[in-house]
Amino acid sequence: MNDLHGFIAFPLDAPFSWEGDGFEVRSWFGPDVYVEGGTIFGCVHERTTVVQGEDTVSLAAGSWFVAPGQTRVRGGRGVAIRVPDYLGMRQTGGPIEAVGRLRYIDGCTDTLLVCPPRLGEPCLNHLHVPPGTDQSFHVHPSARVGTIVRGAGRCLTDAGARDLSPGLGWIIPTGTRHAFRTTSSSLDVLAWHPDSDFGPTDENHPMLNRTWRRD
Repeated sequence: MNDLHGFIAFPLDAPFSWEGDGFEVRSWFGPDVYVEGGTIFGCVHERTTVVQGEDTVSLAAGSWFVAPGQTRVRGGRGVAIRVPDYLGMRQTGGPIEAVGRLRYIDGCTDTLLVCPPRLGEPCLNHLHVPPGTDQSFHVHPSARVGTIVRGAGRCLTDAGARDLSPGLGWIIPTGTRHAFRTTSSSLDVLAWHPDSDFGPTDENHPMLNRTWRRD
């Protein structure tokens, strides 16, 4: 494990756990992982099977899932983020696309893979960093957690640089100054956020906004 003034990288073929503000992070590999209560957000590095109740879903590398309640993860490798007091919406998706669908800083792109069901709730993103990117240093108001899906690059912090490649999980704690760099290869990551400033509310959502009364 590496910790460069807050940037944490960990291999997905060894035990790892970390506690954030209101959530827990752990790697999974080989043995089953069983969790009861809360919601798991999963970033899949290698093919795995997610079982919840009577439902069984097989997922490929670069996929993701949201699993509320009792959940068993079998086989493969990946990162599981558990939010104990949150009831998420069960869903799966992936693999990720070649690039993101939304513009991000310094020529990068992003896709919002798991939208927050309500304003302020967690979300999951696919960040695509093109080859030859020299990203501006920046910070986030909350932690970021995820996996390196494909490609190669580096993460720079005030303490130095960390090489990034598939098979790594990573955590950027709140307020850590960092930037991604790439040379000849692009870099694709899954990035989970514990909160958001985006999402519907009881007073503002598409079903309500697109309903026009005609009394």
